[in-house]
Amino acid sequence: MSVTQIIRRYTEEEARKLANEWLSVFGRDRLGLNTKAFMWHVFSAGRSPSIGGDAAEAEYRLQTGVEFVVLSNDRNAAFLTDVRPDTPEWSDCYVFPPNFAWTMAFTHEAGWLGPYFARHRDFARLDAENQAKLRKVQERAEARAKGWCE
Repeated sequence: MSVTQIIRRYTEEEARKLANEWLSVFGRDRLGLNTKAFMWHVFSAGRSPSIGGDAAEAEYRLQTGVEFVVLSNDRNAAFLTDVRPDTPEWSDCYVFPPNFAWTMAFTHEAGWLGPYFARHRDFARLDAENQAKLRKVQERAEARAKGWCE
C-alpha cells in the first residue's frame, strides 16, 4: 500500500485551471452533459473513450511515473505527489501525471459507474516522456546509493 506524500498543494485558482485542462483533454465532447456536477460524466455517458470498473483499476495500477496530480471533483483542491495513490482521499477525484498522458477518475458510484481509466490521444509520446523522467530519477537514486554523486 502506498503512502501519499504531498509535494505541493495547488491554490483554488490553479485547481480550477487543472480541471479546465483536464476537460479540454478528456472532456472535449461534453456538450449536453452535466460535467459541472461530475467531470467523469464524459466517461459514463460514453463521450470519451475509457475503460471502467475492475479493468480500469488494473490499468491504473500499471501506470508509473515521477509525479501525479490528484484533483478533487469540486475543482477547488488539488495536490502533487510523487506516489501514485492507491486510494485517494476524495471519493470523486481524478489522478493523472502533470502532462495528462492518462487519467483515472474515481467516482462515488464505483462498482456501478466507474472508476474510469482513459488515455490521452497522444498517450504513447506523453507516456514515453514520463518514463524517461522516471528512468532519470531511478538512475540518480542508484548513483547516490553507490556514492557516485551527492
